[in-house]
Amino acid sequence: MGVCSRYLPVLPSLEELVKVLKHCADSKWLPFGKAMHAQFVIRNKISRSSHVTHLNSLIRLYAECGQLGLARNVFDAMPLKNVVSWNALMAGYLHSGDHLEILVMFKNMVSVQNARPNEYVFTTALAACSHGGRVQEGMQCHGLLLKLGLEFHEYVKSALVHMYSRCSHVELALQVLDAVPGRYDNDIFCYNSILNAFVGSGRAEEAVEVLRRMVDESVAWDHVTYVGVMGLCAQIRDLQLGLGVHARLLRGGLMLNEFVGSMLIDMYGKCGEVLSAKKVFDGLQKRNVVMWTALMTAYLQNGYFEESLNLFPCMDRDGTPPNQYTSAVLLNACASIAALRHGDILHARVEKLGFKDHVIVRNALINMYSKSGSIDSSYNAFSDMIHRDIITWNAMICGYSHHGLGEQALQVFQDMVSAGECPNYVTFIGVLSACAHLGFVKEGFYYLNQVMKSFKIEPGLEHYTCMVALLSRVGMLDEAENFMKTTQVKWDVVAWRTLLNACHVHRNYGLGRRIAESVLQMDPRDVGTYTLLSNMYAKAKRWDGVVTIRKLMRERNIKKEPGVSWLEIRNDIHVFVSEGSNHPESVQIYMKVQELLALIKPLGYVPNVASVLHDVEDEQKEGYLSYHSEKLALAYGLMKIPSPAPIRIIKNLRMCDDCHTAVKLKLDLGKRWCQGETGSSFRFL
Repeated sequence: MGVCSRYLPVLPSLEELVKVLKHCADSKWLPFGKAMHAQFVIRNKISRSSHVTHLNSLIRLYAECGQLGLARNVFDAMPLKNVVSWNALMAGYLHSGDHLEILVMFKNMVSVQNARPNEYVFTTALAACSHGGRVQEGMQCHGLLLKLGLEFHEYVKSALVHMYSRCSHVELALQVLDAVPGRYDNDIFCYNSILNAFVGSGRAEEAVEVLRRMVDESVAWDHVTYVGVMGLCAQIRDLQLGLGVHARLLRGGLMLNEFVGSMLIDMYGKCGEVLSAKKVFDGLQKRNVVMWTALMTAYLQNGYFEESLNLFPCMDRDGTPPNQYTSAVLLNACASIAALRHGDILHARVEKLGFKDHVIVRNALINMYSKSGSIDSSYNAFSDMIHRDIITWNAMICGYSHHGLGEQALQVFQDMVSAGECPNYVTFIGVLSACAHLGFVKEGFYYLNQVMKSFKIEPGLEHYTCMVALLSRVGMLDEAENFMKTTQVKWDVVAWRTLLNACHVHRNYGLGRRIAESVLQMDPRDVGTYTLLSNMYAKAKRWDGVVTIRKLMRERNIKKEPGVSWLEIRNDIHVFVSEGSNHPESVQIYMKVQELLALIKPLGYVPNVASVLHDVEDEQKEGYLSYHSEKLALAYGLMKIPSPAPIRIIKNLRMCDDCHTAVKLKLDLGKRWCQGETGSSFRFL
């Protein structure tokens, strides 16, 4: 042994060892630290009888380097432990996210070992309570530290405020802030915790009060403060407050990091200032995926769907790879314009990038396929999911309802309840809409009055509007009107127009005129009401009434939206307007329409001239019917899209009865499949 020891390197003393191990821990230089540990074991300089300080250094080394098993071995082998030993290992568990083990150790330290925790141990334990949402354990820690007189330590105060804020007990956090005096620089951490808790829980008024208090006390803001305040401005859509905060940020000279920059973009987007959001984005020196996604979201939220999609190739050229949130935003943009082809391409990209199993992406896929008319693909995305959240179920239920597939929607709802998922407000909009499509009056009222009550969900305007639609669909117009009169809710124009449209369909013109007058008092510029009222007069052959309504529309500068249909062929969008001739192949399209009409007349097609709301001869009415936008779009689709590929037509208005009959017969000729999208969906097989 003596001979071998001559060749061992000269090692530092135990005091120097502590410094070396500290350096290894700070730099996470694990191999050298382990080598030093081994050499000292060989030299018998470290053993179970070694000084606790040296062993604490080893615990910290292994904990900082993520080797918690080795750290625990050293800790468990120590014959004597001090408070630093406990905190070193607990801090390691905190960094690794094992919050429960911290609380187990804390309980063992206090109850079994009778050790006295210091302010650092309490800070670690309270942090574990914060992350785990364990407010009861946090309160017990609070009680003990009060007993030990440690509540005045700055770290403890901050940890208490943060714990109560994270655990949704913000009032207690405020009590701690007020009860314990603190340093100027520490209070900003506490205020940030409280502010973000109020914003995160949607308690905007309380958040504004905290902000006002921070200003009154001249508390200096940091990046976290600006993120929280921008989130508040976005939540309450307060542009003036947002502008003031932005100005303060510029005056303070604080650099825009990714979080502040993205929140600025988000704030302007939610306040409807897309150009300002773009200006902030353009002024950023460094852009990452968070900022790109924030701008895409701003465009999406304000109806600039194509602009949102056009950012994606720019992002690619910038060398910024998308993440799952970017993918979800882009898919939702596709959904908003029913861009199925683009959605398919994005779906393939999502698969390639490995985002397909993210719930947020799957939800966006369900939404995109549903709103783009491919409900089967929507269900495929739904059925392949391993994990589903409430948004997943709602997207599928509402998707089926949107397509008029009420039975499937109700079945998904039953599956949802069976899976243990608790429905929410949105769920029952889809359920009641499904009942409306099916004409299930009894079932609809059962869901409204019984099932929603059992889930403690208070019905709102959207649910009641679905019931009006349900009663209207089955022709129970008087009952629908009585329901609206007796239900204690502030009805909007949409609900009244739902009943008005039913009056038009069921030819109850007296009730329709009365409702139309009420709607126009609520919204004198509601073009849909003028149109329906004019149509009712026309169907009743009250041409004087039609003239009066149209004159009133001219005087008020109210213009009826023209019927438009469009379809996508080889990445080109072709737009058709009723009786329009702007398409370069209009002559051929009109000839194709006439050819198709000639073919379907032997099949029983008779032009529904009663649906033409003009005081002209039947022959002229038939001419009006021939060139509705959907007929033109279908004719062009049959000309250009080879069989058996489906023809997908998008419309801005609901299809008239004549077009519905004619299109179905035309498709029957060639056994073609067509799908259309308006406010609701239709399809023919």
